Amino acid sequence: MSCRELSYRYVTCAKSPGERPAFAEAPRPNRARNSLLSRREALLRTAGLAVAGLIPAAPLHGVAAPLRKPVRSGEIGAALQAKIDAGEIPGVVAMAANEQSVVYEGAFGTRNLATATRMSTDTVFRIASMVKLLTSVAALQLVERGKLKLDEPAAHIDERLGSAKVLAGFDAKGLPQLRPPHKPITLRHLLSHTSGFSYPLWDPNVVRYLKVARSHPALPRRPLMFDPGARWAYGGSLDDVGRLVGIAGGKSIDRYFRDHILGPLGMNDTAFAISDEQRARQASLHVRGADGRLLPQPLEKPAARNVPSGGGGIYSTAPDYLTLLQALLNGGSLGGTRILRPQTVALMSANQIGNLQAGILKTANPALSNDVDFFPGVRLRWGLGHMINVDPVPDGRNAGSLTWAGLFNTYYWIDPTMRIAGVIMMQILPFADPQALKVYRQFERGICHAVRPA
Repeated sequence: MSCRELSYRYVTCAKSPGERPAFAEAPRPNRARNSLLSRREALLRTAGLAVAGLIPAAPLHGVAAPLRKPVRSGEIGAALQAKIDAGEIPGVVAMAANEQSVVYEGAFGTRNLATATRMSTDTVFRIASMVKLLTSVAALQLVERGKLKLDEPAAHIDERLGSAKVLAGFDAKGLPQLRPPHKPITLRHLLSHTSGFSYPLWDPNVVRYLKVARSHPALPRRPLMFDPGARWAYGGSLDDVGRLVGIAGGKSIDRYFRDHILGPLGMNDTAFAISDEQRARQASLHVRGADGRLLPQPLEKPAARNVPSGGGGIYSTAPDYLTLLQALLNGGSLGGTRILRPQTVALMSANQIGNLQAGILKTANPALSNDVDFFPGVRLRWGLGHMINVDPVPDGRNAGSLTWAGLFNTYYWIDPTMRIAGVIMMQILPFADPQALKVYRQFERGICHAVRPA
């Protein structure tokens, strides 16, 4: 999707070299791309957040009010371009929007350092775990339709979840000791990453278990690291949610996405398998070496039998993903298309894990991920699809904002108080790359300063 194809009345573009002027007018769409929240929808969502203790309930005097000052796109663009010029990242696409329109977009650097192909807003990225938000939306659509239930045993839908065992430890010979869980896994556990499933990338106990399991075929491939609801651990729960969506929705998850989310929202560049035309717009992965240099990698080969997953493996563009974020910012609808009820969006945005700490990850494989702590000193929780910062982030987003990311350094956030959503996409490994995070923070600060009242 190009800047011209964005179905918004106004598109703001940074003024750095190679970009279009700020506040470039886009063609009017055939139908309104967005509308203001109804007061009822706004109250419902704010009430949901207040119940969760994330933000105080307050009167809403003007939801989605026009920006008090224009986004200084030239300043943001110059800052991002400076990171490219310094060689800190190869290329980036960054966009932000309120419910009504895009307020900033910019593309900088190259898709591939070896070929010097320029980055553009329609560049296709591998967004990895950012598919989890789509999977969460799909599951909650089925909850709304009565096809799934948040708090019933998920094994009622997928019987494999009923046989999961908890790793209680290792015996003197190093063999895993497994036991039945104290309670069944529910969809709420899966969506909030409290199911007990944990990724080996951030859990050395999973790594140790899998090494033993390779020599003992009778051992289950995916043990629980704790009883459902007892802790938070980032893991493959959304793969299970994807299977639940497939079973309850009566179709594969890629078809479900297309029929119920991507198609209705016009997200035509988001897919598990991309066309040749989309592949020609794809950004290459760059791996940061021990010396800090970025080494471009060849594009991955298309998989002959790509099995869609609810937890990863999808492609998208910044404009496409921002469309999804706008729909959620707008209480579940965009341009007359509703994907979720306002009450459900509020539930997604509410703390689901009580006082459990979320979002801090210690790497077990530095080649793939650095340690993860995006907001040191800030209390973090999890909803039904997002990480939530309970405290405000200094010089950035407000308390109660929502976020997550993808392995190749793609990130998004939604600030329900500021009424803004942003997405920034790069293609770098390892995850939580310090230079990529600096770019992300600089972009967020620029948007927040532009939007926040003086």
